[in-house]
Amino acid sequence: MKPIWIVDDDQSIRFVLEKALLRENLPTRSFTNQKDVIAALNATNDESDEGGPQVLVSDIRMPGGSGLDLLEKVKEKYPGLPVIIMTAYSDLDSAVSAFQGGAFEYLPKPFDLPKAVELIRRAVEESQREEVAEESMADAPEMLGQAPAMQDVFRAIGRLSQSNVTVMITGESGSGKELVARALHKHSSRANGPFVAINTAAIPKDLLESELFGHERGAFTGAQTMRRGRFEQADGGTLFLDEIGDMPFDLQTRLLRVLSDGHFYRVGGHGSVKTNVRVIAATHQNLEQRVKEGAFREDLFHRLNVIRLRLPALRERKEDVAMLTRHFLQHSAAQLGVEPKRISDAALVWLGNFSFPGNVRQLENICHWLTVMAPAQVIEPKDLPPEVGVTAGAAGESPRPVPVAVDAAKEHAPERAPEHPPVLLSAAAAVTSASAAERLPPISDGGWEQGLEADAIALLASGRNDVWDELTRRFEARLILAALAATRGRRIEAAQKLGIGRNTITRKIQELGLE
Repeated sequence: MKPIWIVDDDQSIRFVLEKALLRENLPTRSFTNQKDVIAALNATNDESDEGGPQVLVSDIRMPGGSGLDLLEKVKEKYPGLPVIIMTAYSDLDSAVSAFQGGAFEYLPKPFDLPKAVELIRRAVEESQREEVAEESMADAPEMLGQAPAMQDVFRAIGRLSQSNVTVMITGESGSGKELVARALHKHSSRANGPFVAINTAAIPKDLLESELFGHERGAFTGAQTMRRGRFEQADGGTLFLDEIGDMPFDLQTRLLRVLSDGHFYRVGGHGSVKTNVRVIAATHQNLEQRVKEGAFREDLFHRLNVIRLRLPALRERKEDVAMLTRHFLQHSAAQLGVEPKRISDAALVWLGNFSFPGNVRQLENICHWLTVMAPAQVIEPKDLPPEVGVTAGAAGESPRPVPVAVDAAKEHAPERAPEHPPVLLSAAAAVTSASAAERLPPISDGGWEQGLEADAIALLASGRNDVWDELTRRFEARLILAALAATRGRRIEAAQKLGIGRNTITRKIQELGLE
């Protein structure tokens, strides 16, 4: 294991930490100033297990440069290295700057030695976990998944790699159907040709025909020039038709003709156009049912349904949530040009218990939100966005997500109260609580009322005197956010659905900090 580097000009601090860490079988290396640390970093071999530090613990005030300057320079060479900043209580403003610079945690002086060792050990565990994650991500393919259902998909892609057969991909929205289509193209003999994707549900009916087949000049008002359609653009490659179940019925006939002989006519054209395209279609709908309803041509269904790949929903592959989360956090950080956030095991448990109605796309959006909004470098359960529904469970129960409508304005959600651990009541308090519970109306088993009761018991037992206000604030905030999500942020409509006045919802939004 790599050593923990300790940087402090105070010899007594270095000595105490060295001895305490050695008792925990944690190797150390000590420095007295920033200059020596930078020189040691420049001399390390990145490929050596003994090169850089496992964790760096640095004082914030040292001669020759501050710990914040050192933090910035260290992060340039080791962006994933946990850095703990030691600071006096009077330097807490600097601690904010430390977090902004990517510090793992700060350690106030004078510190309790066992707590300091515990913090350093937690940083070591985080560092080792991130090393494993980075190694697995270094050679990450275009698709990720260890679940058996995903392995079946990967095997099918491999078998179809040298075939030009038409493929139908089914699966819920957000499950990654386009990624599968791109993988099929990438590993096929058409990989050097174009990959063209079109969502047939996102284009108005009167424009879809022109989008697919192109048009001649003067074919309709506004057609100033000849335009090649997606079938021509994809010549020699792959055309991905997403949400094929929503294609207008009259266009289905034209599509069937192209699939049959590769010929079509541009809108307004009289000359047949020949194209060599492999078609991959996708839908979240039950096409067999659409055929029975007369909304989808049966002959087109059989033409498209040569090989069918079913993509599992994310709730069917929970073992992949941790891997995907770390991947998306790395990806979001690279997009935004910031240091990747790390996620704790406790937060991963919450994500693993969430049902993800939006599937992998929703997880990717959550990771992007966390990259922007999570206050610290390590994401804890309390940092997760509102739709994950992190609340305190009843005493003795395992954490469970509470279904909450996905909020379009979730970035403005109010600060959530911290999680409450199971509360141990004295015998007298337990009797009092039991007596009070007998007078309460019955609650639905496992419903939100049970979570509310558990929160109330925890807050009352903690000795707080504002339990009514606190729980009312949380309840009103969730209710208003759900209504705003349902109305896409339209306040007047949200107020009407809630049965309150326009002025009331405006005032509540301001009071609850939902702006």
